[in-house]
Amino acid sequence: MKQLILVFVGGGFGSVLRFIIGKYLNNAETGIPYGTFAANILGSLLIGFILGFAAKNEVLTQNHTLLLATGFCGGLTTFSTFAYENHVFLRSGDFLSFAVYTFASFILGFSAVFAGIYLIK
Repeated sequence: MKQLILVFVGGGFGSVLRFIIGKYLNNAETGIPYGTFAANILGSLLIGFILGFAAKNEVLTQNHTLLLATGFCGGLTTFSTFAYENHVFLRSGDFLSFAVYTFASFILGFSAVFAGIYLIK
């Protein structure tokens, strides 16, 4: 039960931060989801830091990892919103934005995780 509460609390804080980032960075005029993009890349970098730190130093317990990586980073990042925003691009015929957003998200997301792990080493 304790582990569920840790994921719940971490996820709540991560989701609130994602909402704030989206509120200030998403561009309603152009429809470009800068906020979702920033939250996903930031969350990827943070999970790299957290898991890299946990593996290197063995200081973080399983509960710390559940709170920070599974909960907070899981709440901060969002695949469902990413998928919906891509659906909107495709539905409107904006194939360039779809391609740029998709490839940039994958490339920078993976790179951010690897960078986080590398920087902790």
